[in-house]
Amino acid sequence: MTPNDLFSLNGKVALVTGGATGIGRMAATGLAQAGAHVFIASRKADACEAVAQEINDSGVPGQVTGFGGDVGSADGVAAMVEEITKRTDTLNILMNNAGITWGAPLGQFPFEAWAKVQGVNNAGLFHLTQSLLPILIKSAGPDDPARVVNVGSVMGDAPLGDGAYSYAASKAAVHQITRIMAKELAGHHVTVNALAPGPFVSRMTAFATADEGMREKVGQDVPLGRVGRDEDIAGCMQFLCGKGGSFLTGAILPVSGGIQVMSGPNLFGSALEG
Repeated sequence: MTPNDLFSLNGKVALVTGGATGIGRMAATGLAQAGAHVFIASRKADACEAVAQEINDSGVPGQVTGFGGDVGSADGVAAMVEEITKRTDTLNILMNNAGITWGAPLGQFPFEAWAKVQGVNNAGLFHLTQSLLPILIKSAGPDDPARVVNVGSVMGDAPLGDGAYSYAASKAAVHQITRIMAKELAGHHVTVNALAPGPFVSRMTAFATADEGMREKVGQDVPLGRVGRDEDIAGCMQFLCGKGGSFLTGAILPVSGGIQVMSGPNLFGSALEG
């Protein structure tokens, strides 16, 4: 039960969508640090290739390879599946991280923000997973299941709109499809879990986390007093995808600093004062 035995990913092959920035890059780095060969894909092939080189140059024991791919359409998903299966005949880990958001005040939120956001965050996630099931199942076994990790959000658990209504609803759907697929794929030796992150530094949250001062202000509203760090995501991925996480499926890990358990004031506090 050594850490190396429980969390090593030596010889494993992973695909991380949206892996060039934010949580995807954090995850890809953590998987490569544990020894995996990680493919990262996003709409910007050049960015993925550059980030892959940066991670490799940092001296990780694994390897990162970048290529272009888009889960925003059926054709894009098919092209990504074709590309990954050309590059490897084994896939032990799939992280569905690619996602988009849309923000507008209540009363001004546009109709088209629903189909666009849910097309990537839900349809793209589901269809990519479905299309890669043959290679995931082929790579799995009863003692070492294949792993699917979806990226949801604390906004899919807590009633937080913050102007991102379709995003919050799409992430609640990610959590539910995670549970459904976990149930249906357990017999095929594929675990399906999800992360439900709170605030992390990324392009999506740059409007509120772009500098240290802004991050400190955001952290003041988090019960644990800070925004998420790279190691928070890396640690979750090493656990979920290593031997230590092989008996866990259908879980939604709240990587949110406690936001998911925030509530109102003590119901009887005022009555009991002085």
